[in-house]
Amino acid sequence: MADSGQRVAYVQNVTDVDDPLLERATATGVDWRELAASQIELFQTDMDALNVLAPNYYIGAVEAIPMIVPAIEKLIADELAYRVHGTGGEPDGDVYYDVEAAGKASDSPDAWTLGDISGLGEVEMLELFAERGGDPGRSGKRNPLDPLLWRVARAGEPSWPGASLGDGRPGWHIECTVIAQKYLPEPFTVQGGGSDLVFPHHEMGAGHAYSLSGIPLARHYAHAGMVGLDGEKMSKSKGNLVLVSKLRAAGEEPAAIRLAILANHYRSDWSWTDEGFAQAKERLNTWRAARDIAPEGTAAELLTRMRAELANDLNAPGAVAAVDAWAAAALSNPSTANPSALDSALVSDAINGLLGVEL
Repeated sequence: MADSGQRVAYVQNVTDVDDPLLERATATGVDWRELAASQIELFQTDMDALNVLAPNYYIGAVEAIPMIVPAIEKLIADELAYRVHGTGGEPDGDVYYDVEAAGKASDSPDAWTLGDISGLGEVEMLELFAERGGDPGRSGKRNPLDPLLWRVARAGEPSWPGASLGDGRPGWHIECTVIAQKYLPEPFTVQGGGSDLVFPHHEMGAGHAYSLSGIPLARHYAHAGMVGLDGEKMSKSKGNLVLVSKLRAAGEEPAAIRLAILANHYRSDWSWTDEGFAQAKERLNTWRAARDIAPEGTAAELLTRMRAELANDLNAPGAVAAVDAWAAAALSNPSTANPSALDSALVSDAINGLLGVEL
């Protein structure tokens, strides 16, 4: 977008308190705040090494709580959220979003109803809701798909002042919605994330946003595919995660790691393999060799081709293929290449500026 001349404001939230973090902190004996801070620092260091542009705003859920509390209070006042009585030793007062009431609150053609973002049916929604942090079986909920807005304080868990909500902490989806509404226009242009966020996270976030403002959250959604390892889904439980930090610690070049990722379309599911990474490293060396003898007058055409590919649904593999073709032509007859320092610099700038790969 920036290359096309548009002004870009990028906001990224970080969930710096949630059940998985607290569970890991308990299991490892590390204070949850220290664990969150260390993982955030590691993530930011990895992203910087991979030449990923930093967001304009990087907002944690904890710092957003003073904005989240009045948003939830508004939903309760508008009868789009409700409290649940505790059972089985759980305290009273957890607050849930009423998806049915929210879906009937407006007859505007822009209004949100459950399923608008994901396009899923109820059965599939229920399965995914249970898998991805939801609690469809929670007693007292009006609809099994109603998501948590505010979890009242429990013994041994961190909590924050919630005004009329009581002490507690926010649910996952409302955090992102409130942060987006604070730092971006309504609606903003693109909501991004992994394909596993389509439901329930982006679905519910869109609902919260419309209920709060009467304006859709985002105009478009872009969801990245999942990455496996040698054909098998990566997961913490399987212990088969490939971590950027470990690759870097082993001496691997971040530019090669990034290039291995860019060989796959962002919407596609794909697998990380040793063979694919080896190809990325070989490709990087080939590009550098071609850059060093960049033939005069060839950089402008390459730049045009790369821009055309990226304008087509961010077709990074197409842009990579364009550089491959240019490099192959440059190296096919190096003795007659008529190298150009200007073209060499332009090629480096194009590959770095458009693909984020430093030659």
